Amino acid sequence: MNMWRIYISIFAMLLLAQPAAAEVENNYWESIQRDQFAGKQVLPGEFIKLTAPQRAESGAQVPFAFSVDYPVKAGQYVKTVTVVADANPVPVVAVFHFTPQSGKAEISTRIRLEVDSLVHVVAETSDGKLYVNAIAIRATGGCGGTVGGDEEEAKRNAGKMKLVIDDGAGEGDLRYAKLLIKHPMFTGLQRDLESQGYRPAFFINKIDIRFNDEPVLLADTYIGVSEDPSIRFPFIAKGGGTLRVTILDNEDNEFSQSLEISPDT
Repeated sequence: MNMWRIYISIFAMLLLAQPAAAEVENNYWESIQRDQFAGKQVLPGEFIKLTAPQRAESGAQVPFAFSVDYPVKAGQYVKTVTVVADANPVPVVAVFHFTPQSGKAEISTRIRLEVDSLVHVVAETSDGKLYVNAIAIRATGGCGGTVGGDEEEAKRNAGKMKLVIDDGAGEGDLRYAKLLIKHPMFTGLQRDLESQGYRPAFFINKIDIRFNDEPVLLADTYIGVSEDPSIRFPFIAKGGGTLRVTILDNEDNEFSQSLEISPDT
């Protein structure tokens, strides 16, 4: 058994021990901060704007967005944003890497929450400073529970993508695109509805987005990202070119999609 499966198995046992309805409490952040950002000062960052429902209809599909109001130019920009769902069995949801070509550190997506939780967002600037903001969300059952459908069919269909430009969004050279990915994002904590055994973890772990071969957005993603991921992101498009997405999952499958953008798109 590899280390990832051991990790998941431990958290599966902890998950079963969780109370049915936990409150949104700040019980985890201190230890998470110590583990994830050891030896670094993390300052309050009110300029990190967070959007999410106070109570989500489903813990498996929680709308979540961040937008960092920070300058974007050579030598001064937000280079990394880490999204942490404090009470999830695997707290780090995703780590997004930005460049000046990104135009802005901003993402809209959907995440999973197993229980009511604070979600912390940590932005690291190009000069190495760390800033944090947080939002409380009430939701349950997003990481565990049962899952139905044919597992092999879900794997066969994984990797299909739709990439579109958000017409009318952005100003000047700043454009917005939306990426839809077909993928079950099995967490390793979900029981098969028929066999009642745990389905093995199967999730996207890398997303690489480039415009004319220049990095726009690189993301390390984990089981806290919802099934069939949806990601809206900005990028700088000076003139026409090719927007290309490459994704990898934890079973070493690679998928790609590209979109040609005309200068007046």
